Amino acid sequence: MNKEKLLQSIGFYLLDMDGTLYLGDQLYPFTKELLKTFRETGRKYLFLTNNSSKSTEDYVKKLAKFGITATAEDFQTSAQATAFYLQKYHPGKCLYLCGTESFKKELESQGFEVTQDLSKVQCVVMGYDTELNYQKLIDVSKLLLGNPELPYIATNPDLVCPTEFGSVPDCGSVCQMIFNATGRKPEVIGKPGPLMAQLAMEKWGYTKEQTAMVGDRIYTDVKSGLNAGITGILVMSGETTPEILANSPDKPHLVLQDASEILGAIRGNPFHK
Repeated sequence: MNKEKLLQSIGFYLLDMDGTLYLGDQLYPFTKELLKTFRETGRKYLFLTNNSSKSTEDYVKKLAKFGITATAEDFQTSAQATAFYLQKYHPGKCLYLCGTESFKKELESQGFEVTQDLSKVQCVVMGYDTELNYQKLIDVSKLLLGNPELPYIATNPDLVCPTEFGSVPDCGSVCQMIFNATGRKPEVIGKPGPLMAQLAMEKWGYTKEQTAMVGDRIYTDVKSGLNAGITGILVMSGETTPEILANSPDKPHLVLQDASEILGAIRGNPFHK
């Protein structure tokens, strides 16, 4: 199947955000038209992001600043997937969070107690913490060294987060620091794991053949698609360079310069579920 036919066969697009639809605070010029065309051609899209520093409410507000109307139902975040995982495997446990106030509220809204009292902690959760301070690193190290069996969960493995000026350290880099100090590696929930994509397909009733993951990173976005058994589409508008692509053992089904190529392929071609 050629590129255009494959893009036209997809009815459910799971979209990474930063590096795919915008970069930092700069919206790509094609993004609004792409989202509009998804709707006009009978396609469903969902924003999937490993960034756990913002709640869905924060993301709705961020997109509103770009002039894009969205609701909480349009998102699947690593924070939500982590909360789902915790509910399933660690229900009722008291959490120590190395994450933002926004992520804390997300977990508390799911019924979890988040504490700084180390004597009460039953599970450590690591997110992309834009409010990180050294005391949190000390606390996490103390907890993990003090109890080798303590559950340790991370929202995502991303080493860096792209910005308009380059990259900044993400959750994976902080986890690497903690590993250097404690020898402990976390259970990682977000992309490249299949859980986020699987939850999305289950909720909205699309098959693997009808679903694609679109993102700018091979080791999280594309690999998540491959692990979930769906089409993995790489866009070269964010982190990935030609050298990274050439050296990666994981190969996307499609490589696009940016997501505007999807727009060109699906415009005027309706999808029938």
